[in-house]
Amino acid sequence: MNTNTRNLSFSYIFLFWLPLAATWLMMAFEGPFLSAIIARMAEPKFNLAAYGVAFSFAIIIESPVIQMMSAATALVSNKQTFLKLRNFTYILNGLMTVFMLFFLLPPIFYYITIDLINLPQVVAELTHTAVLILLPWPGSIGYRRFYQGILIKNNQTRRVAYGTIIRLFCMSSTAIILYNFFDVHGVVVGASALTAGVVSEAIASRFMTIKLVRKIKAGDNEQSDTDTLTYKEILAFYNPLMLTSLIGLGVHPLVTFFIGQSRMSLESLAILPVMNSLVFIFRSLGLSFQEAVIALLGKHNEEYIKLRNFSFVMGAMVVIVLGITAFTPLSGIWYGDVSGLSKELTQFAQLPTMIMTIMPGLTFLISFQRGVLVNSRKTNPITWATVIEVAGIIIVIFIMTHLFDYVGAVAAAASFIVGRLCANAYLFPPFFKAIKS
Repeated sequence: MNTNTRNLSFSYIFLFWLPLAATWLMMAFEGPFLSAIIARMAEPKFNLAAYGVAFSFAIIIESPVIQMMSAATALVSNKQTFLKLRNFTYILNGLMTVFMLFFLLPPIFYYITIDLINLPQVVAELTHTAVLILLPWPGSIGYRRFYQGILIKNNQTRRVAYGTIIRLFCMSSTAIILYNFFDVHGVVVGASALTAGVVSEAIASRFMTIKLVRKIKAGDNEQSDTDTLTYKEILAFYNPLMLTSLIGLGVHPLVTFFIGQSRMSLESLAILPVMNSLVFIFRSLGLSFQEAVIALLGKHNEEYIKLRNFSFVMGAMVVIVLGITAFTPLSGIWYGDVSGLSKELTQFAQLPTMIMTIMPGLTFLISFQRGVLVNSRKTNPITWATVIEVAGIIIVIFIMTHLFDYVGAVAAAASFIVGRLCANAYLFPPFFKAIKS
């Protein structure tokens, strides 16, 4: 049944959203799990730094395809729209993979990492190995997010969670086997595990949509059969979303660049992936809410009030729980005992974590704002909000590291908060306009 025809209750929203939240939450534990393994291997500071930098590069390269789940949820309604968006996805996946190969060419790669970012030679070499292992990453993610969007569109969010369980099993199995039976660098363990996970989830997502795809192609699905799409319309809809991800995720290498030139840069680079992994556990719940808003809001935004209240309640809850973790001895337990950081790095990570406490609540807010705008097919403001967010991040981290000589990790945390607040503020006028329209 089309979810937009349902009279939503708080419990119905929760049950619809829960598998999506579980999916993102399970993915969020990848980072702490792999960081904990790397921290327990040889030369943890170098390998953690390389893992964090490699992951940042992989994220920005895959950023053009990351919004494919929202696009499929919003646009795929029949055979014609399915085929058009599927072909668009395949082309985009291929282009991103070719770009990643070009980026890996040693003269280009080492110019960026050593000459521009100022990474130590050993960290740059470890990073190159990791990015090479992550080569299947962008294509696999674009492929599975397209098919996951179809599952969400057809109210089969549990299958999205099942795919993530398969991903975590393959990821963790790969990491444990490499850790115990092979003499490799920690960053190789992390990158290999991530690649095994995303490839397995992509395959699983395709298998779980076989019957749905057959129904769509046969015209048996319950969505509208009058919609049509052209590649020009797909580009007009998707370009702002793609630019949003590209600009938003592209800020991470820029942050890495500023951290590399800051005070205590190596320590900051080492703890950043561990801290981001902890915060991402709580942010992931908000990130998962965007597709739920798109699917449940209704063509005329009739479920706005219920979804708004749900967003507020859940956003407040994640901020409170992360705050309890950050401002109590629990942070020491997490960083020292669970993540395996040294006492020095554990203490170093605590202040940036405190600064990042409100980020999960702001993530719920921006996911709700974006969901409303995507549902109204008004995606341009999303891109401009991201431009403003990135500008805020760059300005703040530049001022803090170059003018006031702050520690890199502290400057990065503060810049992320300021940038996100600016983006939230910018989205309010177009958000309310979309609601009224």
